[in-house]
Amino acid sequence: MATAGEIGKQLVARTPEVAGGMLRQLLDFGIDGNDTFPGARAAAAKKLQARGEREAAIDALVGSHIGLASAQGFATSVGGLLTLPIGLPANLAGMAILSVRMVAGVAHLRGYDVTDRRVRAAIALAMLGEDEVRRLVADGKLPTTPLAVATAPVFDPELERTISERVAGWLSSRLGGKHLAVVVLRRIPLVGGGVGAAVDGLLTFGLAGYAKREFVARQQLPRFSQE
Repeated sequence: MATAGEIGKQLVARTPEVAGGMLRQLLDFGIDGNDTFPGARAAAAKKLQARGEREAAIDALVGSHIGLASAQGFATSVGGLLTLPIGLPANLAGMAILSVRMVAGVAHLRGYDVTDRRVRAAIALAMLGEDEVRRLVADGKLPTTPLAVATAPVFDPELERTISERVAGWLSSRLGGKHLAVVVLRRIPLVGGGVGAAVDGLLTFGLAGYAKREFVARQQLPRFSQE
């Protein structure tokens, strides 16, 4: 698999279609993991075993991912201007992978099948965050919310493609350097690391809250939406 920096560069620089394809690879990696990076279900199971109760496991999972996001935000920003061309793409991919695993872990612990393509599309959509999803739905650029996507009667490949391209574009804009204040501060060695850690930790905290509100426990859903 390509490095986080290489994937991040492709997300930032390529066409929406190619960036969407790269996002789907990151989605699969964040959910499934590999021999050295436990996927969402493994990470969630570990927290559940330690805490013994699903909501407590979710809180523990979120806390650990906020810490991981802050650590990688510091590591990819601490070098200042000299490492910015490398650090920002690596930060982009690293944040995407951690965000996917955290949201998928929450969904898994709430009873969703994260191998289902509808649920995977919903996880990708949730990465936009509540405000962005609401804006896109209100503008008619997306049809519905992550919960509705996850519980749809059938899988819609066209919707999945639209979500992938939209999320890839948003990530490259949000984390690829267009927030000028963050970029300017990240140019300062050490100070940039602190800013990177704070920003990534706060983004992850906000995303976790949205994921917990959106992926309500499956047993709480009306019967027809679970079929």
